Amino acid sequence: MNDELQTKLAANEKDTRYVYTTIDPDLQEAAQEAARLGMQDVDQELRKKRREAIPEGQPQVALIALDPHTGEIKALVGGRDYVGSQLNHVLAMRQPGSVFKPFVYAAGLKTAIEGGPEIFTPASVLNDEPASFFFGNQVYTPGNYHSDFSGEVTLRTALAHSLNIPTVQLAQEVGYRRVVAMARSAGLNDAIQPTPSVALGAYETTPLEIAGAYTVFANRGMHVDPTTIALVRAQDGTVLYQRRSEPRAALDSRVAYLMVNLMQEVLRSGTGAGVRARGFLLPAAGKTGTSRDGWFAGFTSELLCVVWVGFDDNRDLSLEGALSALPIWAEFMKRAAQFRPYRDAKPFAAPPGVVSAEICSDSGQLAGPDCPEPRLEVFISGSQPEVECELHGVRAHRQSADRMAEQLDGRPAAGRK
Repeated sequence: MNDELQTKLAANEKDTRYVYTTIDPDLQEAAQEAARLGMQDVDQELRKKRREAIPEGQPQVALIALDPHTGEIKALVGGRDYVGSQLNHVLAMRQPGSVFKPFVYAAGLKTAIEGGPEIFTPASVLNDEPASFFFGNQVYTPGNYHSDFSGEVTLRTALAHSLNIPTVQLAQEVGYRRVVAMARSAGLNDAIQPTPSVALGAYETTPLEIAGAYTVFANRGMHVDPTTIALVRAQDGTVLYQRRSEPRAALDSRVAYLMVNLMQEVLRSGTGAGVRARGFLLPAAGKTGTSRDGWFAGFTSELLCVVWVGFDDNRDLSLEGALSALPIWAEFMKRAAQFRPYRDAKPFAAPPGVVSAEICSDSGQLAGPDCPEPRLEVFISGSQPEVECELHGVRAHRQSADRMAEQLDGRPAAGRK
């Protein structure tokens, strides 16, 4: 807060006596208790993994919660306790891992508006298979976290299950520079470079930056800077500084809505499903992240929260975000929902220009009568599929015709052996 004060006030105003913060005391207490309880569970998980006491230097935690429409920080936990570590981990530079992935997918979905060699939608199909990506004279060969592969998957499924290879494939096809431009427009720092590994969050940022960047999703494409200072008065009552929210357009509202919808799937069926299992049931969206640390970033219509868990010395936590940061996020959000400003979270409404269509979950094309798992998907108007499923439709009908031909004349149909 002292650093923020120095940037807001002139040199001759440093003797200010009265500073009014944006912190909500109820939420601050909820955040501290959620972090305390959650880190006890993290300690226990680490003991089970190592079958021995936690090594010297306990894992640390950061939690930041803010109003996604104004950027006002409502709760902030910088660590477990000041005695254990004096570092404010909300400001610590760490690799974000998969909490960066939404910016890759947002860059992909923007092609429905900006155009490109290929237009991507939530129903577009990517390949989750072993692959290498070439950049300059270097070869990048990522794997998936659990070392298994799913074959062809839609963008929705790839993000929900945090699949690495489809994400890098998407970044390559959209263009690494467009991914970086998307991230920087959301307020992430200039350290981001247009390389294949950036798609998986292989650069450094802070929980504070991630919280600010995620406002573009929660706030219909508008970015707001996080702040802890609401008002500053001199001793005589003169107002020296008053916070005024200045939202900045960073993402088309239609793309922002599609991203929210995809991140709702993360909580519904993907790596963030533990949020629902832990009893937080309000409309929400979010993303897990695992690097050497654990992350979870998520939001309702009224409150955005980012949680980070890791070691000060950058040792590998060896505990994915879904098992370290997510439980703390869920506990905090449940406690926050007890208070009136945050309990009335509303469903995320689609802006004009977003349509839905029933598609085949496997092919991403319009669902036909033979598709086993049709579902509704959201699209930017004009980008929805127009061709009926060829996986279960045309192909299935052709196979049926071939079998009938065999039965009629006793000979293999043309093209079959």
